[in-house]
Amino acid sequence: MRATTLTRPASLALGISVLWFSLLVLLPLALVIVASFDDGWEVFWGTLTNVQTANAIQLTLTSALAATAVNIVVGTLIAWVLVRDRFPGKRIIELLIDIPFALPSLVAGLVLLSLYGPTSPLGINVLGTPYSVFLAVLFVTLPFVVRTVEPVLIELDTEVEQAAESLGASKVTTFRRVILPALTPAIAAGATLSFARGVGEFGALVLLTGNRPNVSEGAPIRIQSYIETDNTAAAASVAVFLLLVALAAIGILDVISRRVARHGE
Repeated sequence: MRATTLTRPASLALGISVLWFSLLVLLPLALVIVASFDDGWEVFWGTLTNVQTANAIQLTLTSALAATAVNIVVGTLIAWVLVRDRFPGKRIIELLIDIPFALPSLVAGLVLLSLYGPTSPLGINVLGTPYSVFLAVLFVTLPFVVRTVEPVLIELDTEVEQAAESLGASKVTTFRRVILPALTPAIAAGATLSFARGVGEFGALVLLTGNRPNVSEGAPIRIQSYIETDNTAAAASVAVFLLLVALAAIGILDVISRRVARHGE
């Protein structure tokens, strides 16, 4: 057994932190898990296999995955341009990137509805379509990959890249063997945050999707419907399933980032 290196003040701080985390996160999660099985395993499984609920979950997960894939590529490119290039309006773009962080999700839904709703100045109306879920998730998750990759790019030593190129490595090889392994943990962290936020997004969906069952109804909206009908066990069942999916995604992305990082060493 390893001897602890914690001092008394550090031990006290750790105890307070664990207590606070337990009261704020662990206990509520435990109660939700217990509530999901209040009516037995049959009700839990029956809720998840209900056609309307299953379609809502599938639409949410598909939209979150698609948005995360887009964010990995576009977010990394945006971070690269903001760090490596200089151009007029750069500071304005830096501020605009954080708008989805600053806007309440209902306001985000209103903004998207005004641009992509029935009165769209672009002539694009996604209200009540499956694309509305993807668009809402894409908007609110935009900054995550950008903001996790930027600090790593700033600290990345460009002399290593120059040395690799001077030794005959192509730009593609330099990116694959030098830059990508350094960026992968940050990209994975941003992707995890993006996916988790996308799975749990509610406010923007309320206004933009029209909440049409089996068409544009997301899982968070389905949870609200169960709560409104006083079916707490069913609402908790969907919530627990989404939690398990989010945890699985975190684990998978962590494994991928570690393997890519080791491969680049």
